Amino acid sequence: MRIAGINIPKEKRIVASLPYIYGVGAVAAKKILAKAKISEDIRVKDLTNEQEDKIRLIVEKEYKTEGDLRREVMSNIKRMKDIKAYRGIRHMKHLPVRGQRTKTNSRTVRGNVRKTMGSGRKPAGLKT
Repeated sequence: MRIAGINIPKEKRIVASLPYIYGVGAVAAKKILAKAKISEDIRVKDLTNEQEDKIRLIVEKEYKTEGDLRREVMSNIKRMKDIKAYRGIRHMKHLPVRGQRTKTNSRTVRGNVRKTMGSGRKPAGLKT
């Protein structure tokens, strides 16, 4: 099944496979299924064509997903950078934006990934 340009896994329950779409989370998936009057326990492969069309119509009409949402998020970040807002400056410097500490634990956003100690070491020389 394909919704908003994304192939949804067929073996999973529909409530678990809808969040594969960017912009649809667990809560939104439950709301979509309630509106379409489809059980959450049904598997994607067991859906009829009518049910697929209902879900597709609801997602495309009422939710901003995939490319449109990504574009909007990127434009929001660009706007913050342009007006030199605090969050925009944090984005520019590649630092955590949402108030996390930086003395420790900010490796991910900065790209400072360290491997475990001794993981790439050469074996010690033999005794003479």
